[in-house]
Amino acid sequence: MSKLRRQLSANTSSVVEPKKLIDLKNKTGNLYESIAIIAKRANQINITIKEELHNKLEEFASHTDSLEEIHENKEQIEISRAYERMPNPALLATTEFLEDKVYFRKNDEDLFS
Repeated sequence: MSKLRRQLSANTSSVVEPKKLIDLKNKTGNLYESIAIIAKRANQINITIKEELHNKLEEFASHTDSLEEIHENKEQIEISRAYERMPNPALLATTEFLEDKVYFRKNDEDLFS
């Protein structure tokens, strides 16, 4: 199991739970800014997980073109199921954000002055 999967799946449940908007707003001072940060982190997590899954499934890929029935590998199916059971990247990003595990910085320069 990869370091990312262990780290992300260890303390995050796959069940969606309501979050207090005040908690999100208090982290940055602006609710929309907090949501934008969470969305960017969710995209990063999603890309990493997708690359990891494709790399693992690449081992099982057959590079021959034939019209024969595709042989299903049990290990391949188990890997796919494990990734399907993982929490949604948005849930992982929200949990990280609320636990102060996401680094973000504010650009204080006003672009229009």
